[in-house]
Amino acid sequence: MTLGPVMVDLKGTGLLQEERDVLAHPAVGGVILFSRNYESPQQVVELCAAIHAVRKPPLLIAVDQEGGRVQRFRDGFTHLPAAGLLGRLWDSSPQQAAALAETFGWLMASEVLAAGVDLSFAPVLDLDRGISSVIGDRAFHRKAAVVSELALACQRGMHRAGMASVGKHFPGHGGVTADSHQVLPEDGRSFADLELEDLVPFARLIANDLNGVMAAHVIYPAIDAQPAGFSAFWLQQVLRGQMGFQGVIFSDDLSMGGAEWAGDYIQRAHLALETGCDMVLVCNRPQEAERVVESLGGYSSPASSMRLARLHGQCRAAWDNLHRLPEWRRAVEAVRGCDTEPWLDMDLE
Repeated sequence: MTLGPVMVDLKGTGLLQEERDVLAHPAVGGVILFSRNYESPQQVVELCAAIHAVRKPPLLIAVDQEGGRVQRFRDGFTHLPAAGLLGRLWDSSPQQAAALAETFGWLMASEVLAAGVDLSFAPVLDLDRGISSVIGDRAFHRKAAVVSELALACQRGMHRAGMASVGKHFPGHGGVTADSHQVLPEDGRSFADLELEDLVPFARLIANDLNGVMAAHVIYPAIDAQPAGFSAFWLQQVLRGQMGFQGVIFSDDLSMGGAEWAGDYIQRAHLALETGCDMVLVCNRPQEAERVVESLGGYSSPASSMRLARLHGQCRAAWDNLHRLPEWRRAVEAVRGCDTEPWLDMDLE
């Protein structure tokens, strides 16, 4: 059985029988975990093992473990700083910031992989233009060149740990004030403006083995009439064609307000897949997720299945063994030394 085009979520900290039945459906290809699915490292290791045992090849398991406001696994995991802290460090010490970004990427990926999760949706490649509260310090910096360098370093660390990288939110969410979790934001800039700024980090990472991209629920009316995540122009002409991206294209969560433009859940999923996404996320709406899954029972995309299969985590260390590694201890010390900010919950996306 190949990996299907839908990523779904779970209700709690264990795998229910009705959830096993959904995960066995050929249209399902992955599971995304949230804070509600996490209780402890041992519990999430067992949960991931149960998910992976449902079928062969195993389903992909993903999480948003960016650090800062967006860190789903907390107690028992290293407290990760927001990406913006690395950007502030860059302003005074670029070399130190880049080294810490690589350490950050390795540490985040190593811990997530040891828990049994395949990938974290990271790094964030948006620019902190000072107007988007939902992005803000989730972005590394306001300047495209700095975001590119820090994201490249973070990706090096992730790859070294054995985790694929997924850059988000293509082609850039930092130029709008509205929150796409609630509404569909509009960015009125020209393509030339985006090409000079927001697209730069995506282009740099694509040239350096970026494995996945998550599309933004943002519309750019001066460029295309469809939001990026439902746009053949953005996903096929620009991302695949002009930028030469060969990896996986994920939709952002189809339960977000920014996705309502495309119709009901089934219409959203079908349009996203038709216009270029390899996998769609349907979160926090289990009944709608089941309807989407059933509607795609006959769906087949061998190219997408091959791309998705490459995202499984590699080189996993067992959780207890990871903590014995000198590199893990050094990484924890380095990251803790730079972080002075408290955790703030943002269990969205």
